[in-house]
Amino acid sequence: MGSDSKSRCTIPSDVGKLHGPAIAHYRMTEVLTQVWTIAFALAHTAAAIAVTVDAVLRKRHVSAVFGWVGLAWLAPGIGSILYLVFGINRIRRNAIALGLRNAWEHEGHTTTSDLSAGVESALLRDDAALAGLEQLCQRLTGNALLAGNRITALQDGDAAYPAMLGAIEGAQDSVSLASYIFDNDSAGQAFLLALSGARKRGVEVRILIDGLGLRYSRPDMLGALRRAGITAAAFSPTRNPLRSRYANLRNHRKIMVVDGRIGFTGGMNIREGHWLQKGPAHPVRCLHFGVEGPIVADLQRTFAVDWAYASGEQLLGKKWFPPLTPCGPVAARGVSDGPDADIDNLPQVLLGALAVARSHVRIVTPYFLPDETVLAMLKVTAFRGVAVDIVLPEHSNLRVMDWATRPQLPELLASGCRIHLSPPPFDHTKLLLVDDHWSLIGSTNWDARSLRLNFEYNLACIDSALVRRLDILVTERIAGARLLNPDELSALPLPARLRNGVARLLSPYL
Repeated sequence: MGSDSKSRCTIPSDVGKLHGPAIAHYRMTEVLTQVWTIAFALAHTAAAIAVTVDAVLRKRHVSAVFGWVGLAWLAPGIGSILYLVFGINRIRRNAIALGLRNAWEHEGHTTTSDLSAGVESALLRDDAALAGLEQLCQRLTGNALLAGNRITALQDGDAAYPAMLGAIEGAQDSVSLASYIFDNDSAGQAFLLALSGARKRGVEVRILIDGLGLRYSRPDMLGALRRAGITAAAFSPTRNPLRSRYANLRNHRKIMVVDGRIGFTGGMNIREGHWLQKGPAHPVRCLHFGVEGPIVADLQRTFAVDWAYASGEQLLGKKWFPPLTPCGPVAARGVSDGPDADIDNLPQVLLGALAVARSHVRIVTPYFLPDETVLAMLKVTAFRGVAVDIVLPEHSNLRVMDWATRPQLPELLASGCRIHLSPPPFDHTKLLLVDDHWSLIGSTNWDARSLRLNFEYNLACIDSALVRRLDILVTERIAGARLLNPDELSALPLPARLRNGVARLLSPYL
């Protein structure tokens, strides 16, 4: 009994040396500590329950639900805070998108009934699989497949930037430009000079930069653009990304439209690293595209919706949406993706494209961390006898992504997929080719952030000549890469495999 009493006593053995007030103070401190402990436990439980309810009701993917709920319960306090900061989608552009689309279609600036005429070509009529893929894209996006486009591949900033700057210098009516990153460096200054010159000529200029992407350089370009008299806005601006309500819901699109007729889109930001001829300290390879024809209206529509959300201004009229006429052989459809009305468009398009592939699939992406469904479809596609080539950087610019990617690769290799690791410089290209006629170009990476958390823009294109040109670029990359050997992964030491496995657990947040 005596030993039990001593074990329950919380007063230290030297308490006898304390006087009355000191003992009272000690006991008060002990009581307050217990109160704060109970209060924290109650707050943690309440917050974790709130996260659980919200995630179960709102999250579409089971992995995301388990990931956030587990973090909320197992990381007291910090897990719920991270969910509040990163896990809740507060961006709603549905009404803006609907209102704008109705407005300009009512005015006749972007009617598509005539533009889509003739797309049901012999290729689609004779190829049931391709026709099914296009029906899927139509139902997902609601966008028409528009014939008569010209699409030009522009390798690196060496080809893309001069073409873009030349288009700005020739602008007569309008320039709209959206970029995730717009650095204050030699490339950014070249664009600033061209945009400032266009504004001085009376051209309407609108620049949209992602609020987090602005932070990649200091001082940021938003102030420099505004000081030059250019109308510019930040998409979901934030001073501190850790405190931002939208830190995971970034505008990752890269769109530029000049006079409503000349478009550019793809994977390239505006930063000197892409301009390889300039000898940047950190070179980055990438692929961008020049776009002409009726599909340019969809690039402009996508920019206008984001611009209206960020600035409150609606871009309407022929300065922004002029009549467009066919000028090339490519049939194209805009495929927007983002955590609002367009959620899960891209994953479903990818699944549809893999399902109809018959001879070969070629993927180039800087980051490769798709969900289990897409991974399973890649394996099934290879098991069916389709040649699946995946080109990844040997080392990306995000080490944790490289670690998280590695545990997925053995199963893909076992199914027959070929994985090619490209050497430096870091390749930022995003590209998907399916058989001889279909390609997907744009801003989307094969990871959770691009496929679920960011706003992305891509073009699904049908044209055999375009696929042949892009296939040559992929073949060149494969020729300079090394084929990943399965034995290399199995020979990794245990600490490296544990590190990679733990990193993969972060995939719902990456």
